[in-house]
Amino acid sequence: MDANEDRRARTARRFIRDTGTDEPELGLKPGATYLVTGCAGFIGSHLVEALNARGCAVIGVDGFTDTYSRAIKESNLMQCAGGDLRFVELDLAEAPVEPLLDGVDGVFHLAARPGVRTSWGSSFAAYTRDNLLVTQRVFEAAVKRNVRVVYASSSSVYGNADSYPVREDNRLAPLSPYGVTKLGGESLAIAYVEAQGLDAVGLRYFSVYGPRQRPDMAFARVFQSMRGYGRFPLLGYGFQSREFTYVCDVVEATLLAMQRAPSGRVYNVGGGREIPILDALLMCERITGEELQVDNLPEVAGDPHRTCADIGRAEAELGWSPSTSFEDGLRAQAFCALELAGDRAEVEAAAH
Repeated sequence: MDANEDRRARTARRFIRDTGTDEPELGLKPGATYLVTGCAGFIGSHLVEALNARGCAVIGVDGFTDTYSRAIKESNLMQCAGGDLRFVELDLAEAPVEPLLDGVDGVFHLAARPGVRTSWGSSFAAYTRDNLLVTQRVFEAAVKRNVRVVYASSSSVYGNADSYPVREDNRLAPLSPYGVTKLGGESLAIAYVEAQGLDAVGLRYFSVYGPRQRPDMAFARVFQSMRGYGRFPLLGYGFQSREFTYVCDVVEATLLAMQRAPSGRVYNVGGGREIPILDALLMCERITGEELQVDNLPEVAGDPHRTCADIGRAEAELGWSPSTSFEDGLRAQAFCALELAGDRAEVEAAAH
């Protein structure tokens, strides 16, 4: 048996549990420890909370990149206060990664530089650094420590698909440099799984929304506008459509991937319903009772016209499906956003 085959065999034995089947399952048991990269971000902070709620310890790493305010990320971390979190501020592109894996049972790699529209031009160097170099370094460390990595990819890898809803085996043709880096991360995973015995699972997230959404994302900007902070920039007149996915459903899929997915797999993680942008904005108005003031702007390069996920693989192999309706999820985000401005009563009244 060569070194790679031996590594794969050891990995398989490590993840097989006494379930009466040959299917591996890694339990998120109380007392287990997980590394979460990007822990101060939108999805990362929710994942830390979910792991702590299950009795797991977390080593959280974040580099506080300049994509948005450090104060917002620190506020996200404050929401995780009270749980078993050891936070490390670190630039994963430069600092040693392997020591972070001491004693961990798995890695959730969410750290990345987000944003389709800002990935063009000279900023692409930062995207290759944060999305490719960092991912390669995490994979390299995980191989040496023989731990599973669940990593975040994106629906951006599909671009404008040739058929809908998109399946994981659809043609991959990203329309932006950001999408190219996320597809590159998937390609790195394949290489490390096949040639180095890495145990890795990828998740293609579709338009995640909910409390703590990044301030550059659509609904965060909608509710900011409704609080009086400028008009909402509506790109392309709202004729596009998206599959919006509530953040807690995304977290649940991510945890199940750590527990149940075969190594090397990739899964669509979508909300289960494709929604036109204009309909989503009307629902924001209905939930809050406020009229949204918009500025109509041209479409921008890199944005697909629609996203729509086939989530059958995740349903069949992970036992996962989204459980939050779009309206309920949007109301939760509106409640969080407007509560910050002292408008809790307004949201409660609109819910009845």
